[in-house]
Amino acid sequence: MHLDHEIPPLELVDEAATVRLAQQLARSLEAHTSAVRSHGFNLRLTGDLGAGKTAFTRALLRALGVTGRVRSPTFELVEDYDVLDGIEFHHFDFYRFESPVEFDEAGFRDLFGTNRITVCEWSEKAAPYLPACDAQITLTNEGATPDSRRARIELHSELADIVFAEVLREN
Repeated sequence: MHLDHEIPPLELVDEAATVRLAQQLARSLEAHTSAVRSHGFNLRLTGDLGAGKTAFTRALLRALGVTGRVRSPTFELVEDYDVLDGIEFHHFDFYRFESPVEFDEAGFRDLFGTNRITVCEWSEKAAPYLPACDAQITLTNEGATPDSRRARIELHSELADIVFAEVLREN
């Protein structure tokens, strides 16, 4: 049985450290492709403007094999990709939502679930309509240098426990 829990914060000393964290997550998701196909994986990215949420997602997509243009979904609300031989990847940005009901009205719930990885930025603007997440990473502009970030990771599912156990072994 899974109990929600938070991992001690990770210090990301520069953008390269943020990229490495995304690459580690990608390797672990790839290692557990069958579980992602069966259950899906919903990641929420929270944090201040400029904390690296989109940079993290871009690095995650690159590590999952996306070679084309990786656009921020700020204006389109969602950008779609194909990763890991047929798993749908949906990158959402709800920053421009004026009301959470916009999530429900857009039919976005259909883009969550089995055989899908979703990464949601500004999730709080879609609550309470947004499906439960497996994990949440909060990036903050804290640290010893202007380029450093702090990543707080909360795990909310057994799959997240498994995926992030591998990620944390590398940190």
